Order: sequence, then C-alpha cells, then structure tokens
Amino acid sequence: MKNNTLHSYHLLSDALIESCNNNQISFKSNIDKELSIPDYFKMVRFEKKFDEGCRVIGDGFQMLCQTTGSINKSEPVGRCPDNNESYRIYGKEDNQRYYNYLVIEENDGYTLFGFTSCRRFAGFFEFSDGQVTAILDGENITLEPGENMLESVAVFEGETLAEVHEQFAAAIAINHPPRAHVSDAAPIGWCSWYAYYASVSADDISTNLDQMTSDLKDIEWVLLDDGYQAFMGDWLTPSERFTGGVKAVIEGIKARGKRPAIWMAPFIAEPGSALFREHPEWFVRSETGETLKAEDITYGGWRCLPWLMLDTSQKAVCDYLTQTVKTMRDEWGVELFKLDANYWGALKGKRANPQVTGVEAYRLGMEAIAKGAGDAWLLGCNAPMWPSLGMVDAMRVSDDVERVPHRFSQIARESFFRSWQHQRLWHIDPDCVTLTDIPGQETDDAAYRYHRDAVAAVGGLLLSGDPLAELDSFARASFTRLIQRSQLTSLPVQFTDLSLNYGKLVLESGDTLHAVITYLKESWEPVSVTLQSDIAADWFDYWSGEKLNLEPQNFWVINLSSENRSQLVISK
Repeated sequence: MKNNTLHSYHLLSDALIESCNNNQISFKSNIDKELSIPDYFKMVRFEKKFDEGCRVIGDGFQMLCQTTGSINKSEPVGRCPDNNESYRIYGKEDNQRYYNYLVIEENDGYTLFGFTSCRRFAGFFEFSDGQVTAILDGENITLEPGENMLESVAVFEGETLAEVHEQFAAAIAINHPPRAHVSDAAPIGWCSWYAYYASVSADDISTNLDQMTSDLKDIEWVLLDDGYQAFMGDWLTPSERFTGGVKAVIEGIKARGKRPAIWMAPFIAEPGSALFREHPEWFVRSETGETLKAEDITYGGWRCLPWLMLDTSQKAVCDYLTQTVKTMRDEWGVELFKLDANYWGALKGKRANPQVTGVEAYRLGMEAIAKGAGDAWLLGCNAPMWPSLGMVDAMRVSDDVERVPHRFSQIARESFFRSWQHQRLWHIDPDCVTLTDIPGQETDDAAYRYHRDAVAAVGGLLLSGDPLAELDSFARASFTRLIQRSQLTSLPVQFTDLSLNYGKLVLESGDTLHAVITYLKESWEPVSVTLQSDIAADWFDYWSGEKLNLEPQNFWVINLSSENRSQLVISK
C-alpha cells in the first residue's frame, strides 16, 4: 500500500519560501523588493524518478487539450493540443506540458501531482529524466514588495484512481469552493446547436417544444444556442430569425413548463458589433497598441471573425457584463447561461491594468457574470480549465460532438478522463447526445450504439442535440433510457486504470453498472475484459434487459471487436 506522504522535493528559486500542510506546498515571495515572475518560472522539482514507460494522463490549459500515453511517448487525447499550430499556448518544440494536474500509473498504484489553486497564474508540470517539475506561467508580472502568495501544489498517492482523485478534489475545494448548483441534480434537456447550428430560428424552438411530451416529457431544460444574436458581442439584439425578440422565445419556453437556457460568448465581439463600435477602448490590445485579434496569437475562432477580446481588468467592462447578464436573468427569465469561448477571456495581451494577468482578468469577468446571473446556472464551455475553478456550476469536458465514429470515440475518452470532476469541482458536460442523422452528418447504427453506451457510462449533464421531431424509434427509445439513467444518478462509472476499458458504478439499488469500452485509433482494437462481482450474480444487458447467464456467477467476460465496440451490463 502506498503511503499518503508528500514526496521529497527541491525548491528551485531562492526568491520563494514554502510551507507544507496536508500534502500541499504553498509558496510566497521571500524578498523585500519587487519580484518579476517570468512566463516560465520553475518552482519545485520532486526527487522521485518514475520509469519512463509509465502511463500518464495530464490536463491542458484549455478545454480541448489533454495528454496521455507514457512519460517517454506522449500523445494528445483530442485534436487541439495547447502547443499545436492553432492554439500556440507554448512552442511545438518545447517540452511537453501537463497543465493543472498529472497522474502517473505504476504497478502498485497512482501518483497525482496537481495545482490546488488558480487565482492569478496558470501552473503546469514537466518531466526531466523521469522527475517531475512544477512550473508557473507568471506572465512576466512584477510582484510588489512584501509577501505575495503564489499558486499551491499538492502530491497524492493511492492504490486506485478514485483515491487520488478524491484527495485532490478535496484539496481544491478548500481554495475554490464549488458553486451552489454543483450539489443539485444534473440538468436534463435539449440544445439547439447540433440540430440547427447558427441557423436556428424561433420556429425551431417552438417545433421542438411540441415534441417534449409523452416519453420526452422529462426534458426539463431548453437551451437556445448560438445564432439568436445579431452580432457576436450584441447579446441583447436579436437576429432576423427572432423578429419577435428573444425574450418572447424565453417566455414561450416557460409557458410550456420548461426551464430556459441561453448561449453567449461573453468575452468576445466581432468588429461589426455595436459593442466594439461604441467602446473600442474596452478591448485587449497588442504590444503596438492596436486592438488584438485572437488569430494573431491563438486559434481565431469558428465564425464571425476576427474575434476581439474584452479587457476585464477595466471596471466598466465588468459592469457591462453584469448588466447584460442581469437583463437576461431578471427581465428575460433565463435560468442557465452556457458561456462559450471562455478561453479567449484569459488570453495574454496588453490590458488597461498591466498587473492583471490573463487568468486574473478571466476570473474578474466571471465574477461579474455571476453577479448578474444571481441564482442561475453557469455552464462553462471552451474554457480555460483551472482558471474556472469555483466559477461555474457545470463544465464542458470534451470536444464538440459530431455524427462520425472517430469523434464519438474521441469525446468519450476526453469525458472519461475528466469524469472524476463530476459534482466535486462542477457538473461535467460530455456534450450533447446525437442519435440520428442530419444532412451532411450521417453515420451507421454501430456508431450510434457506441455513442449511447459512452453517454450512459459517463453521466453528467444530459442534453439531446437532435431535432426531436426526426428521432427514429432507436433514437427515441435510447434517449428515454438515458433520461431514466440520469434521473437515477448522474454519477459516472469509475475506471479501473488509465486504459479506460473497464469502469463500474454501484447504484443505490445495490445493482452494479459495468461499462466496457474500446477506442478508435487507426482501427477499433479488440479488447477482452472480465467483469467482477463480489457475489454470485445474474448479468443483464443494460439496454434490452436480456439475461445473459444461466446460473449466478461472480464474473462475466466481454469480448469487444470492430463490430461490437462497447457494451453495458448490469449485475444484480
């Protein structure tokens, strides 16, 4: 059994002093003069050397990035690493970075290195000769004389993934208490984006509301996504497809007994927006003093380009965010805000207050939004992960869903790696469930069966992304069953190792949900897994209820292949 003790370490800067408490190292400045913190500030190196073949998982600064593989051969989980040609958060030739936390899998258990706070600076880990170093991106900020607190680092060990994740989450909660809705039941709803994308209209919302009866009556939330606004940045001004106003659509949702939610990208605007035309001084600037375009330093965005970023180091900007969200909450009746493109609120650039970092500016903006939102839910999307701690009730943890097998596989893996965060840091949002074709996005039945298995295994928020009137019998029955699963519990299965092939969840009834999953790389790799039960049990297919065994037994063997890519089983 591994001991839960802090690893031996070396402090790497004489400008710091540290203190240790409950596996956590806290840092503050050690001098009586100004301290400049560069964007690559090594704080501490841990003595233990890990075998370079150990499997790992580490987070990314932004939502779309996670890194797995081994110490000596890392691999991105998704399609948008922090150091790719689009995001450019650090150089492609630099050492591999693991932001926020790093989990290392050994034969006898797991070691987790993690930043337990993110108030002003982003932190990351790197390997050198099998040793771990904790590094801070100080954004070249100068600290004033006196004792200034920096971000804290912790180390946890355990025999299981669940142990180290539980310890880590508890430590984070001390620095960043979760928001109130984190303890509430996870939302069950419908989202307009993957049915209509930016072409959504008021009539589309009404059409889908008509479908929320009978077996779909338990869809509680209706999320109006991107497309309702005239311009990126002008969130209170409707597009030509909402001539009656967005407020009337929200009122129509409530009149049907549903809870209204709305999308916005609070930290960006396009040049044609009234917001930019009237307040060009509110935006982040480049070193030459011009308005900074996102594309000049990172991924430029997905439509209505170029994106310009609000400078939330300015009080007037924060007041504007508060008032905009307050109008939607108090006058329109919005009860959940999907806050997208949040990453762009944390970008580095020239702000009115040069002592405010990108991380700090983002958190100031989120505080302003929360002030306007009151008791409404806040859902983060395309967000900087750790800067969002304590700022959102729910968080997207995967890339966008797309009706193709490789994307279903990708977002399943992304969601499973972050599933430990559910109702500890925030509700996880594995993105919408899409179980039927739309023009331009068609796939086969095997892909949809895999997708519903992954959604049922991961739990979290449950939002349909299909045009509800076009659901076939398979899609309708599957989503109805997913609703029942979410009403029972939104907790995820817990995986036994970083392969993410086998996870299980003990239900309140005493039954156990077992999930066996494989992932598409160059092909669907075959997997054989033996499911375990503490008692001789009966085994049932999750979806059909068909009994699989003749006599009670303590195990059941699942063989996956390119035709049978996943399977859910109940033991009772």
